[in-house]
Amino acid sequence: MGKRNILLLEPNYRNKYPPIGLMKLATYHRKLGDNVVFYKGDLKQFVLEDICCQLIDKISRIDHSINWNDYSSEIIQFIQKGIRSIKFSLIDKSQFTIALDNWFEHYKNQYRKGEYYKNPKWDRVCVTSLFTFHWDITIETIEFAKKIVKDVNEVKVGGVLATVLANEVEQETGITPHKGLLDKAGALDNNDIVIDNLPLDYSILEEIEYKYPENNAYYGYMTRGCIRKCSFCAVPKLEPVFQEFISLKKQLKEVSKTYGAKRNLLLLDNNVLASDCFPKIIQEIKESGYSKDSKYIEPNQLDIAIKNLKSGKNDRAFIRKSHSLLQQLLQRLNGENQQNLYNLMETLSLLSVNTATKQNILTIYPAIKELYEKHRNKTPKQRYVDFNQGVDARLLVKDEMKMKLLSEIPINPLRIAFDSMKYEKIYVKAVELAAKYGISHLSNYLLYNEKDKPVELYQRLKINVDLCESLGINIYSFPMKFHPINGKEWYANRNYIGEHWNRKYIRAIQTILNATKGKIGKGKSFFYEAFGHDEVEYHKLLYMPETYILFRFFFKDIGYTERWWNEFNNFSTIDLNTVKTIIEKNDFTDIDKLNCSKPIKDFLRNHYLISREEIKNPNSKIYKEKLKYDLNKKR
Repeated sequence: MGKRNILLLEPNYRNKYPPIGLMKLATYHRKLGDNVVFYKGDLKQFVLEDICCQLIDKISRIDHSINWNDYSSEIIQFIQKGIRSIKFSLIDKSQFTIALDNWFEHYKNQYRKGEYYKNPKWDRVCVTSLFTFHWDITIETIEFAKKIVKDVNEVKVGGVLATVLANEVEQETGITPHKGLLDKAGALDNNDIVIDNLPLDYSILEEIEYKYPENNAYYGYMTRGCIRKCSFCAVPKLEPVFQEFISLKKQLKEVSKTYGAKRNLLLLDNNVLASDCFPKIIQEIKESGYSKDSKYIEPNQLDIAIKNLKSGKNDRAFIRKSHSLLQQLLQRLNGENQQNLYNLMETLSLLSVNTATKQNILTIYPAIKELYEKHRNKTPKQRYVDFNQGVDARLLVKDEMKMKLLSEIPINPLRIAFDSMKYEKIYVKAVELAAKYGISHLSNYLLYNEKDKPVELYQRLKINVDLCESLGINIYSFPMKFHPINGKEWYANRNYIGEHWNRKYIRAIQTILNATKGKIGKGKSFFYEAFGHDEVEYHKLLYMPETYILFRFFFKDIGYTERWWNEFNNFSTIDLNTVKTIIEKNDFTDIDKLNCSKPIKDFLRNHYLISREEIKNPNSKIYKEKLKYDLNKKR
């Protein structure tokens, strides 16, 4: 098998963690000697940049006396818009104008006439997927992959969405997704390599503009699967067989050797406590450098990048990484040192990532090696372990020794699920055990909008706030809206409403969370302001106009909130039921057409039509009132 061009695509949605499956595929294909590229972003921009790279490569062979990378922005502009004056200003720099002219026109047509798609360069395109509500952008990415691959059978689709909705993906795109893990030899090619067992290729994360929020950690699993069969969970389909133990030690050593040591250990096990090998798992975590008080000093990232550039590991990635590190060094310096580095980078065209070349980075390195080592951050930092998918409170309460074992590693935060009030006693006991063993930083996702009643979200949040105060710990709660993973009417959007919920309740919770940055921590005063002092106040918030929630103090202090509440409660029982029914639909676009009385329509107009846009509009009455209010508050 010859060297192949492999493209790894992650759809351009926002996500916290990198695509582990694609990182393993990158390792796999590099192991086979293939050329691998990873991309996440605007797909049209990818085509434009790829054509630009091909053109620069071609004209550099014709006239290597010019560093054509210095003109990459002008070349992109020409390819995109076809402005002839740009082309002539570029080719006139060379004595090979006719040859260059032909290639400029050729690659312009690749983009503007769509000829890029007629002669695809990619031998295989692998597309990952995540949540089912990312349906549209995932399908769009698969369709794009079909257009740029030589053989459509070499479009490989996998991940969560592709496994859960495999039939639907095939019906929509004609591509049969791979379901579950790549845990069998020969999954993609005729060889004995088990892709799921390979270490991750962290270098691909440097190839893209997007930065994952958690970007300095080892990622992995020490178990697979789960003993539970929760209705809202995709794990039984993704990982149907529970694996008790997967050693990570060898993979972590390989990653450290190639990419440098990582600070944290992020484990994605779905139910690690269910493993009979849990003591063995904790022991290996400690042996891998994650004992209770383990510290981390970041390695010399520039040395690592240069080493990988010299070995040809992933030039695209390590050119970008080296450039980023040089920019950081430049910002850290001052005075003469800063000016000297700037001048040197300018001379070698290293001020922009678009003009940076491997050769020039290798050229500058000896001159700035000691300077970088002197000024890089060597501050010791605490290491953390995070079982990101959470641990099962039932298994902690059943066997207290498991909490003791968890306390022997620097776990932060300890995530304990609290998805239903029916688990209240077990959950509280598990949190008390955590406090007993000195684990003081906890976190959980609170599922709502499934089978729960709205008041149960308030109750669970209050339990967490009370536990923080009584036990002297920190619990960060992240309310998470339930969304079905099946059902054609739901997987393409996020519109599902649970049986006890309605659109206004959902919007009210989202508005509150918008103000609290999506999380609730310790502190009763903060909680009471956000969600109400009791269940009655909480219920009041669910019906409150959205802007009254978002700009709580403003509308309260100028009297709007009190007026709204008085008018709300002054309706007769029959009219109040009508008002509630209308509010619960959360649609106030055409109040005149509503089948209700004039007082109800006036009430809705006066309170529910005040939008965020109106508050931001300098010509509106409410904007002027808020401006005056804000000025008075500053005095």
